[in-house]
Amino acid sequence: MARGAAFFDLDRTLLRKASGPVLTEALVQAGVAPDRHIPGMDLVYRLNDALGESAVTMGLARMAAQVAKGWAPDAVRAAAETAADRLSDDVVPYARQLLDEHRKAGRPVVLATTTPYDMVAPLAARLEVDDVIATRYSVRDGVYTGGLEGPFVWARGKLSAVRDWASQHDVDVAESWAYSDSFFDVPLLSAVGHPVAVNPDLRLQAVAFVRRWPVRHLDAPPGVPKVLGVEPFDLLRPFLNPAAYPYARFDIAGADRIPRSGPVIVVANHRSYFDVATMAVTVGQAGRPIRFLGKAEVFDAPVIGPLARALGGIRVERGSGSDEPLRAAAEAIEGGELVALMPQGTIPRGEAFFDPVLRGKWGAARLAAMTRAPVIPIGLWGTEKVWPRSSRLPNLTTVVHPPSIQVRVGSPVPLDYTDAEADTDAIMAAIMDLLPPESRERREPSPEELARTLPPS
Repeated sequence: MARGAAFFDLDRTLLRKASGPVLTEALVQAGVAPDRHIPGMDLVYRLNDALGESAVTMGLARMAAQVAKGWAPDAVRAAAETAADRLSDDVVPYARQLLDEHRKAGRPVVLATTTPYDMVAPLAARLEVDDVIATRYSVRDGVYTGGLEGPFVWARGKLSAVRDWASQHDVDVAESWAYSDSFFDVPLLSAVGHPVAVNPDLRLQAVAFVRRWPVRHLDAPPGVPKVLGVEPFDLLRPFLNPAAYPYARFDIAGADRIPRSGPVIVVANHRSYFDVATMAVTVGQAGRPIRFLGKAEVFDAPVIGPLARALGGIRVERGSGSDEPLRAAAEAIEGGELVALMPQGTIPRGEAFFDPVLRGKWGAARLAAMTRAPVIPIGLWGTEKVWPRSSRLPNLTTVVHPPSIQVRVGSPVPLDYTDAEADTDAIMAAIMDLLPPESRERREPSPEELARTLPPS
């Protein structure tokens, strides 16, 4: 019985942008291509990156075989090796995870691209794909002739090339997956059983909507929508500014300790539903999205719940015993994301709210052991003055005299990674060290204070 395969486009699908500029620069630097600046080409590439392929740009790509006439394939491949180092850095964060998923399922992973084979083969090797379907330049007497060997792998030509490859490798196209950003790949996407529009251009976005094809953006966690490269985080940036909350005064220190890129776990104590907004404001100063790992009631809360979901939050159903949320968080971290969580799991109730000793669950420690990402502690104080647990909504009437919220960001927590309990204790101790001195004082709360720590009836 024929099996399915997974076919991946390259530019704006596995890569953030078109590979052309990097490949051209490498060919020029290697002395293979002449150093000629064609007026308007920079604009063409920018439009291609922003809006996707066009018949004009692909017409130029087809003519490139004539430009390459007389070039030696070995010299082209050597230049492509240099370009592959740069292009590897431009692979979108979640691409490699998706490639691995198909490999683990036993499907061949195939790069299907218009880019000439000799120029893309070194990058394909770095991606560890099983095979490459690409435009091939014909060769005679050791140099390119200016013609093509086989089809121009674009639009219906790509579908034809995929079908030829499938027939040779006992693969059923109708049982396969295909991933592309381009409207011109609709023939291929329509032929497979599992089409996926990745970072789709406007026309493909419309086709995907009508045909109900799934849409993915491999530079963002699964489930985070994007339109023209804009995700909800970008639209919510105004709400990550302290000025967006006139009913609270933020006192934030140490935010520069939050890495501005790369995988990181951020942990904080839990005092209020307003902790989510406070964490978002704090991390927002690092200019990066925050992906929350939080219990269901946070995602169900008004105002804050939709914010957490739009920011790529990971919902945890307490009592389910499932490790799926932790695996999803690990995938986000492996994709270079920042994941935030409150190790306490829930806002303490009653007298436990006033206990100077913070007790956490093992999730953060297990996540750190799985990913080896740095764990940055954050101490929150005063958020309950804005939104006590006893209230269904934050108090918006304190604009004249807003309560002060203290936020302190610490250095990465040294962890052992072999003892989740000990690492959890280390994480909670690091958070406690960031809280004000009054947090370490044991006192008897008043009945009114105790009432504010309980959910509304």
